[in-house]
Amino acid sequence: MSHESTPPPVPGLLPPPLPPPPAKKNHSNAVVIGSAAAVVVAVVATGLAVSGSRDGAAEPGPTVTVTEVATPGDAHAVAGDDARPAAEEPGDGVHGLGEPAAYDNDVEVSLSKFSRGTSSDYASPGNTPYAKFTIKIVNGSDESVNADELSVNCAYGDEGKEGDAIFDEGLDGLPETRILAGRSLSVVWACELPKDQQYLQVEVAPDYESRTAVFTGNVK
Repeated sequence: MSHESTPPPVPGLLPPPLPPPPAKKNHSNAVVIGSAAAVVVAVVATGLAVSGSRDGAAEPGPTVTVTEVATPGDAHAVAGDDARPAAEEPGDGVHGLGEPAAYDNDVEVSLSKFSRGTSSDYASPGNTPYAKFTIKIVNGSDESVNADELSVNCAYGDEGKEGDAIFDEGLDGLPETRILAGRSLSVVWACELPKDQQYLQVEVAPDYESRTAVFTGNVK
């Protein structure tokens, strides 16, 4: 390998300056430059993707579905903190013909004085055998009860055939009065009951918001 010789100095002249040493590569600068290039490439790629989606030329990417499976310990969290157990249904409210039915609002309903009869020619329906009884409502609550909200329905026989209400002399239906707190009211009622039938079912509700009490038994 040949080496260039330095010419001898000329008297009266300064020697030529030495060439600068080669610059060392700065690894940190290289990393910064590389990162900047990567950012530029990412920005360009994003711009192409957005442009392609606007032009309708870009293909949709794959869809990934993630399914979470709750363990038994997470049941409360899945249901939420506001979850409440289902309310229990009230009882069927079946009573004998002579048993009273009491309600949570201190109202009591009872049936009594059962007898048989036949409606007159001018009754509705006319010439129909019936069972007559008295409905007594005792209002032990602090509020009045509308008597005209009382509902009464009858059925008879093993097949539960509907027994029509009888409207005749002395059987005028429901009074349009109010049962004040601490007071009671008795209503005479009659339902169709053929002479060859004994089993009678009477359903009574003292108002629109109360459950229906069912009274059952045989009428002689």
